[in-house]
Amino acid sequence: MKYALITGATSGIGYESACIAAQKHINLALIGRNTSKLEQLKTEWEREYSINVKIITCDLSEANAVEYITETLNTAGFRPDVLINNAGFGLFGKFEDTDIRKETDMLQVNIVALTRLTKVIFRQMAEQGYGFILNLASVAGFMPGPLMSVYYASKAYVLSFSQALAEEAKGTGVGVTALCPGPTDSNFVNNAGLNSSMLFKSFGKLPSSREVAEFGFKSMEKKKTVAIHGTVNRLMISFVRFLPRKMVTRMVHYVQRPTSP
Repeated sequence: MKYALITGATSGIGYESACIAAQKHINLALIGRNTSKLEQLKTEWEREYSINVKIITCDLSEANAVEYITETLNTAGFRPDVLINNAGFGLFGKFEDTDIRKETDMLQVNIVALTRLTKVIFRQMAEQGYGFILNLASVAGFMPGPLMSVYYASKAYVLSFSQALAEEAKGTGVGVTALCPGPTDSNFVNNAGLNSSMLFKSFGKLPSSREVAEFGFKSMEKKKTVAIHGTVNRLMISFVRFLPRKMVTRMVHYVQRPTSP
């Protein structure tokens, strides 16, 4: 691994994944919206790890974001052999009450940008016969999610897409991994408005973004197709596979409902 492209690299699992790559002396292209944070990371990691860090400030909800990224990388002669599609966000609330503009942006980031960027980079990797792709899915991708219906559906897409591409990629030298964490200690809860959800209030101590990122990176290196983080999450997914879909939907609705202040 010489060059890694990481989206959503300024916080949470994306930041920790980028930090792991830097510590492995992998040159980086970091994608994010926070220019000052990106510049800080570039300065720190180039000095500490003697690597080349390319920063690209853009909003993946913009329609031309992927074209801008690929043109910038091509101009710089940066050909990733690692792609970590980490960027994404959620939105909590009843579908009738949530903002459709935010949900459209969510679909653009969680699905469209991820797919288009994977298309471009996968072709390059297959051409050179070597590469690793890590897509951030979620345990949410295994079930419907009342009160976060669009988010859960977007992660189901990421999971299914990654599994299918991993099968197509056999013989190309490219590995495709879907990382499926459960609730994680990151900015996701605040950004999604999940503070009032029973799920996060009653879950107890959450795994750190670093723990999840390390698990994801190791799974990617092994070219594992689906990587579910945490024993409890793996047991839960095994369990819900045998339950009627209607029952699973009601259970998710129950544990995700808002709690009283």
